[in-house]
Amino acid sequence: MLKIYNTLARDKQDFKPIEANKVRMYVCGMTVYDYCHLGHARVMVVFDMVYRWLKASGYDVTYVRNITDIDDKIIKRAAENGESIHALTQRFIDAMHEDADALGVQRPGHEPRATQFVPQMLAMIEQLEKNGLAYQAADGDVNYAVRKFDGYGKLSGKSLEDLRAGERVDVASDKNDPLDFVLWKSAKESEADEVKWDSKWGKGRPGWHIECSAMGSEILGKHFDIHGGGADLQFPHHENEIAQSEGAHQCQYVNYWMHNGFVRVDNEKMSKSLGNFFTIREVLQKYDAEVVRFFILRAHYRSPLNYSDAHLDDAKGALTRLYTALKSVRPELVEGRASTGSARTALDWNGAAAQRFKTAMDDDFNTPEAMAVLFDLANEVNRNQSAEAAAQLKALAGVLGLLQRDPQAFLQGGASEGGLDDAAIEAQIAARIAAKKAKNFAEADRIRKELLEAGVVLEDTAQGTTWRRA
Repeated sequence: MLKIYNTLARDKQDFKPIEANKVRMYVCGMTVYDYCHLGHARVMVVFDMVYRWLKASGYDVTYVRNITDIDDKIIKRAAENGESIHALTQRFIDAMHEDADALGVQRPGHEPRATQFVPQMLAMIEQLEKNGLAYQAADGDVNYAVRKFDGYGKLSGKSLEDLRAGERVDVASDKNDPLDFVLWKSAKESEADEVKWDSKWGKGRPGWHIECSAMGSEILGKHFDIHGGGADLQFPHHENEIAQSEGAHQCQYVNYWMHNGFVRVDNEKMSKSLGNFFTIREVLQKYDAEVVRFFILRAHYRSPLNYSDAHLDDAKGALTRLYTALKSVRPELVEGRASTGSARTALDWNGAAAQRFKTAMDDDFNTPEAMAVLFDLANEVNRNQSAEAAAQLKALAGVLGLLQRDPQAFLQGGASEGGLDDAAIEAQIAARIAAKKAKNFAEADRIRKELLEAGVVLEDTAQGTTWRRA
């Protein structure tokens, strides 16, 4: 049985969906005012892996990952750029999709934008007001009355006393309590009309937290199975979502809360202020996108992920070993037909390797252990050129969104700027073959060494000479 570490319970629990064989999952997506960074890459890849494994396990999955397209940062950036909110957000939504596609991230079934669900947000705020949990302050904002919700702090483990002790709130605030948070922001004269919506409390726009509560419950229902996001969202965002959703609907909001770990850069937290902040695009200029996906999945999703060139280089080497094993078996034997004459498409979960892989993935999505199975299969392929092991390797890796390219395409890809192109390499190989035929072995060795210095490794086989990039 699948076990998931539930942040709410602080324990690994058997996964039991609300509705048999169906899973409803919501993941907090991007605020689209800039290019996606490595932290976003981890969220996208991790929950894509979860989505894939749930489907591979036979569940019918409804996957929602929202887009926050109205927010203080968005308004500020659009004003700085002198462009409309819509133009800014659409540009970065398109860029996000390009980054996600490169990383092999499948599109979620639903990708709601906050601006499309303002009526549902207003209805939820009105219900909270009726339930005595929301009030309009003198400044026009509508706030959530935190102390009136008994369960506040149950996700993060923070008590109201702890929160009061650590608060940093402007003394002049119009809130009834410094802990209260905004549900509806009253419009400012200086703000553009496109960020103002009519409401019973006057013109304004939604607060960030209410957006996810409204979108999640509208698409998945008032009570659903899994809610995910980065560890940084556990408090206050997800804590506030629980308060809003359970306060409005008077029932449990989510059964399993999942949070992926932070991304660190050379053992320091990634941040713009430290100058160690990388966008996905910057990383993909240097590394193949599948290497980045492999690097992310090689770590357990809840552990910190330490980004460095050394770790990416190591991931590239490891992925190269897997592709090299696949290359050693003729493609038609891996992709082709089994002895029964049927296409080798369905994965046999009864095999020993597949069982080990499944056991690992069912243990809170333990991708490091699952990948160990892939390397064992690669070793078996290398030992005896087993087409069956190669087919298992490719099929199991495919569950993680890996090893689906032609091995040669991966191994020969990624020429660095100013490096040799494919034609130049093939010309050098032809010259080496000619030198060997002329028994000029010194020249043949010189060419091999020159190519190696240029990052090209030659491999002589019975079928001829092949090459890959180092």
